Amino acid sequence: MIARRLLVTLPVLAVAACGTPGAGLPPLPDARSAPYRLGPEDQVRVTVFNDPRLTGDFRVSDAGTIALPLVGAVQASGRTTTEIERAIEQEMKQKNLFRDPSVAVQVTNYRPIFVLGMTERPGQFPYQPGMTALTAVAVAGGFNYRAIRDYVSITRMGQDGKPTEYRAGREALVQPGDVVTVFERRF
Repeated sequence: MIARRLLVTLPVLAVAACGTPGAGLPPLPDARSAPYRLGPEDQVRVTVFNDPRLTGDFRVSDAGTIALPLVGAVQASGRTTTEIERAIEQEMKQKNLFRDPSVAVQVTNYRPIFVLGMTERPGQFPYQPGMTALTAVAVAGGFNYRAIRDYVSITRMGQDGKPTEYRAGREALVQPGDVVTVFERRF
């Protein structure tokens, strides 16, 4: 008798879970532990100490590089600002521009985020450090009357360059380039 009830109940629960938007998505990994890695469309300020001619603002290209005067293209996508500083210093030493260069790199503008789905004004928005899924929705005008308000999906580009969609709570941290989707509630 119990086995028969389980056979009837399990398929009903499985169908109910499938009917909930985003139910099958994996949870969003914790982003707090990882340092920020640059990507295309990020804007950085490179400061070369003792040479203001090489100091300036640069955009990470679609190819993932920044083009510096006299130094040339330096790979930036997927690297932290510290890693880029060391790479620029290496290039300067190899090209005999400086014997002991000192470089600082700072992110001035992050690539945008995108908010889709059941918000008042979906679209592209500027990223701000510390932004959560809830603040991203707020920037998009807030939830509309048909929105599921407890969770969203966040699509994020992985280290392998492939996007992965995750289920995330309202307090989940958003990263530059993320796509936040607010699901539609079933009535």
